[in-house]
Amino acid sequence: MKLCSKCVMPETAESLSFDDQNCCSVCKQIEFKHENINWDDRKQELHELVEKYRNKHDYDCIVPFSGGKDSTFTLFYLVKELKLKCLVVRFDHLFMRPVVEENCNRTFKTLGVDVIKFSPNWKVVKKLMFESLVRRGDFCWHCHTGIFSYPMHVSLMTKVPLIFWGEPGAEYSSYYSYDESEEADERRFNLKINLGINAEDMIGMLDNTISEDKVELRDLKPFTYPARNLLNENKTKSVFLGTYIPWNPKKQANLINKELGWKGDKVEGIPEEYNYEKIECFMQGLRDYIKFLKRGFGRTSHLTSIDIRNGEMTRDRALQLVREYDGKRPKALDFYLNLLDITEEKFYEIISNHIVAPHKMPNPENIIKNNKVPKDFENFEKNFFDNKN
Repeated sequence: MKLCSKCVMPETAESLSFDDQNCCSVCKQIEFKHENINWDDRKQELHELVEKYRNKHDYDCIVPFSGGKDSTFTLFYLVKELKLKCLVVRFDHLFMRPVVEENCNRTFKTLGVDVIKFSPNWKVVKKLMFESLVRRGDFCWHCHTGIFSYPMHVSLMTKVPLIFWGEPGAEYSSYYSYDESEEADERRFNLKINLGINAEDMIGMLDNTISEDKVELRDLKPFTYPARNLLNENKTKSVFLGTYIPWNPKKQANLINKELGWKGDKVEGIPEEYNYEKIECFMQGLRDYIKFLKRGFGRTSHLTSIDIRNGEMTRDRALQLVREYDGKRPKALDFYLNLLDITEEKFYEIISNHIVAPHKMPNPENIIKNNKVPKDFENFEKNFFDNKN
C-alpha cells in the first residue's frame, strides 16, 4: 500500500490523491497554506465579516460545540479576541467523557456564554448505530449528521444567521482545498458528512417491524439538513474560523489549557502525547480501529502526519509511532458489541464488506489487544447500561 512521500498517510485515505512524487494532496494543501496565503488579509476579511452581524440579533453568532480542542479554541477566540456574543450549541452524541463535561462547564463559566444542549432519543440512536455500520462500516451516522445539522436548525429557530465552526476541511482532507471557498453548507453535508445516506434513505433501511419501536421520519429531524429555502430566507452563513486564521491544533490546545484550564485525556489507540485529540467520546478508539480495519491506518497516522506538515516531527519518528499504536483491538469494541447485542464474528463480517483496496483486512485472530484503557472507561460502561436500557 502506497504512503505519501512526505507524511505517512496511505492511498486508502478518503479524498486523498497523489502527485508524480507520491506527495499527497493534503500535504500540498498545507504547503499552499504556509506559503501562499496572506493571513493578514484573511484576518481583515474576518473582521469585516463579523462587523456585518455584530449587535444585529440576539446573538452575534452560533458556535457548534463538542468540548474538544477545536470548538473550545474557536469559542475562546470569538469571545476574547473578537468580543462577540456567542450562543453555544451542543449536540450530545450520548458517549461524552467526564473530563469533557468538566472542561465544558469550566469554559462556559470562564467565558460567560449561553448554551443550548440537545440529546437525541437513545432508542433511535441505537438503531442508527447498527444500520450505519451495516451500510457504511461506520456506526457514527447519528453523530456526523447531528453535529453538523442541529446547529443549522437552531440558527433558524433563533434567527441568528452567522455560524462559526473550527478548522476547514482542507486542513485534513481534500474535498476542498485552501485556494477555494468552503462553507459548511448542504453541498458539504452531502459530500463528506452524511456518508451518502440522508434521513429519507435511512428510514427505508431501518428495521421497523416492531411497531412500538418504529422510527418515523420526524424522529430523524435532528439529523437532517434544513431546507435550503429556509436557510436562504434566514440568510444563514456557516463558515470556518480556520479559513481566516492559520490553524495549529497543538498550539491551540496549549493556549486553551493556559487560558481556560482545559484538560486533555487519554484516548485508546494513540500516543499519550496526543492527549488533546478526540477526547470527547468513549467510542473514539473503536472508530479509529474500524478505520484501520477498512483502510489500513488509524489515528496515529493522521496525527503524526499533521505534525510532519507543521515541521514538528520527522517522518521516521511518525512511522515508528504508527507501527506501535495503530491497529490495536480497543476495549471499546466489547462495549459496542454488548450495546448492540451482536457477536464479534458478526462485527468483523460486517466490516469485511467495506474494505478499501489495495488494503486487506488483517486476520482478527492476529490483532493485538490494546491494554492501555482509559481509567474511567469501566465506570462509564457500567453507568451507561444502568441508565440506557
